Amino acid sequence: MTYDALLLLSFGGPEGPDEVMPFLRNVTRGRGVPDERLAEVAEHYQHFGGVSPINGQNRALLAAIRADFAEHGLDLPVYWGNRNWDPYVTDTLRQMGKDGVRRALAFATSAYSSYSSCRQYQDDIAAARAEIGPEAPEVEKLRHFFNHPGFIEPMVDAVRAALASVPADARLVFTAHSIPTTMAADSGPDGDLYVRQLTEAARLVTQAVRPGPFNLVWQSRSGPPQVPWLEPDVGDHLERLARDGVTAVVVAPVGFVSDHMEVRWDLDNEAAQIAQRLGLAYARAATPGSDPRFVAMVRELVLERLQPGCPRRALGSMGPSHDVCPVGCCPAPRRRPAGSATRS
Repeated sequence: MTYDALLLLSFGGPEGPDEVMPFLRNVTRGRGVPDERLAEVAEHYQHFGGVSPINGQNRALLAAIRADFAEHGLDLPVYWGNRNWDPYVTDTLRQMGKDGVRRALAFATSAYSSYSSCRQYQDDIAAARAEIGPEAPEVEKLRHFFNHPGFIEPMVDAVRAALASVPADARLVFTAHSIPTTMAADSGPDGDLYVRQLTEAARLVTQAVRPGPFNLVWQSRSGPPQVPWLEPDVGDHLERLARDGVTAVVVAPVGFVSDHMEVRWDLDNEAAQIAQRLGLAYARAATPGSDPRFVAMVRELVLERLQPGCPRRALGSMGPSHDVCPVGCCPAPRRRPAGSATRS
């Protein structure tokens, strides 16, 4: 199969105080979330000057991918498009069409299976292509990379570095974005793939760092209280660890590829404050960001599709993920009641 370009596909985020509320309205469009609720979430962004870290992280990743492609002789232009803020994926696909791109691959900045982390990006592409019309390029999403060495190895080094700053017996606590339990149950042809993939990634990191027990917990819940979401929340879990006599923790955001708002606010601010109140020594492991191994992984995933028979690297027993999602995989959830908001 011939491909003309790579699309870096991400969530997007505001880059100034005046952009915060319009961005949040984009994120929650169609859910009936009142501005009063959005204003509460907006305060998290204003704490950082109204700028989400995600766009800066994506610019760094984009530049690193382009440099890596050039260094390794991969003649493939790299574009960038977002779901919720400029550069919007529709505008990017329109430009790609004008540039003569007819078929492209897409690398989404999420390693896992679920509606919001996979299928929704494919829906975004489909909606953008429908709006553009015949000039829009075809786009195929690259496989999930939760167990690829290029994702796991930077996490291993990050956890080791964090462990060096706290007592040696610190508990390893891995976090990921909570989602509704019904969405988790539908994440994959065999169900609950989101949790299984995250558990495997956490296990692989733990095995490489310090074989032993670890905890996988959840963060950044944004739904109404009457809708069940994955639990326990990281803050509640820290409370439990303190009651159980744990004195130090390393929190590793294994569900994220970069230090965007959920990491900076929910872990570096809220969870860190909870740990301080409980008397827990606390360290947060870094995310892969634009680590050279993570960037090289993107190239490997592209080469898998360009060169049939190319090795498909994956650690652990789950093996490499599928290239094409099964029909009906990770269906869209029922519309959530008003009052929930999402950040990035």
